[in-house]
Amino acid sequence: MSLWTGQTVSDVGSAVTQLAIPLAAVVLVKATTLQIGILSAMATLPFLLVSLPAGAIVDRRPKRRLMIRCDLGRMLLVGSIPLVTIPGLGMHLTYAHLLVVALLNGILTVFFDVSYQSYLPVLLDKQELMDANGKLGTTGSFAQFAGPSIGGALIGLLGTARAIAVDAVSYGASALSLSLIRKPEPVPEPRPAGRKLRHEIAEGLSFAVRHPILRKVIGATATANFSAAISTSMSMVFLIRILHVKPGYVGLIWSMTAIGGMIGGMLAGRLSRRVGSARIIWVAPLVLGLPVLLQPLAQPGWGVLLYAAGYFFFSLYALVYNVAAITYRQAITPPELLGRMTASFRFIVWGTLPIGGALGGVLGSELGVRETIWIGVIGTWLSGLWVFFSPLRKMRDFDAYEASSPSAGLDGGSGDAEPA
Repeated sequence: MSLWTGQTVSDVGSAVTQLAIPLAAVVLVKATTLQIGILSAMATLPFLLVSLPAGAIVDRRPKRRLMIRCDLGRMLLVGSIPLVTIPGLGMHLTYAHLLVVALLNGILTVFFDVSYQSYLPVLLDKQELMDANGKLGTTGSFAQFAGPSIGGALIGLLGTARAIAVDAVSYGASALSLSLIRKPEPVPEPRPAGRKLRHEIAEGLSFAVRHPILRKVIGATATANFSAAISTSMSMVFLIRILHVKPGYVGLIWSMTAIGGMIGGMLAGRLSRRVGSARIIWVAPLVLGLPVLLQPLAQPGWGVLLYAAGYFFFSLYALVYNVAAITYRQAITPPELLGRMTASFRFIVWGTLPIGGALGGVLGSELGVRETIWIGVIGTWLSGLWVFFSPLRKMRDFDAYEASSPSAGLDGGSGDAEPA
């Protein structure tokens, strides 16, 4: 509850800043369109640059202490933006300042996120992970839904700089909630003398790609992200130029994503118990995800509701899938490999996003916007075939695989980085 409460506050604060920092660049710094694009890229660049070494470092550090330090660091970084705008201090906000904050904040976020997913199995038993991941996913989606609205209200009431200060306070709340946790954390084993960082990274990658089921989950997630990036890159063009949606209503349609995610997070545990914790991983994309094919069928007027419905079910299935897949990864990975496995997984599956987005732009120009969205949503739905044609198809729950594969390093106690 301490972890969940702090993260809920922090997620809402971060959603406020996702709106406020670009607005600060436009309003306070007078940044150009190109500069805004660079600022956006700077915030996500650390996920490609430092994810793999972050996993190795996290596995050799106490997770809670590292998360608290990341929260405090992000509080200071984000808080520096409103600080320099205080009249009388002789300082002013610059574009370079925003770039540095975006980059360093992104690096700390990578370390926090990797630690976060590795820390949950320390707090809870395996049978509790599905419910906990569902709760965290639900509040994360709530933050995406409520954050921009709250951010808009705060900017109107307090101004852009003071609204950013809210996020700084939220990171402090997260750090405080983590400091209230009293459950002892096992001391990680120190890195053996002479063992290089690249060997530690290689162990995490090896576990992720050689595990007979985990590599299928990676394939499914990477394909879904790649395909969704193709269709999403054309979404704004499709809504405005093809469906003739007024700009004021675009945000309302996008909010369906967050609502679907909230419902998916709330249903994840219940569906997992009814369908099976292993089976739901392929049922989510292939069954719950089938309505994503409604998106390119949308037409001007009331037909735009088909697009909104498709996006709603995409978010719903994605949350159910993510909760189940994350829980599975946490359950089968040895504790000493959790950070590196999480980092390796994210490095691969998130690395497809910029590629898919760029390809979407090319396909939209060459084939057409609606045709590109068809390609994206079909690929998103078919991503479930990766896990359908895997051992998961014959399993109902995770425990069945653990019981039948004692040599695969699934009990979390062997420390074997290369499962059979």
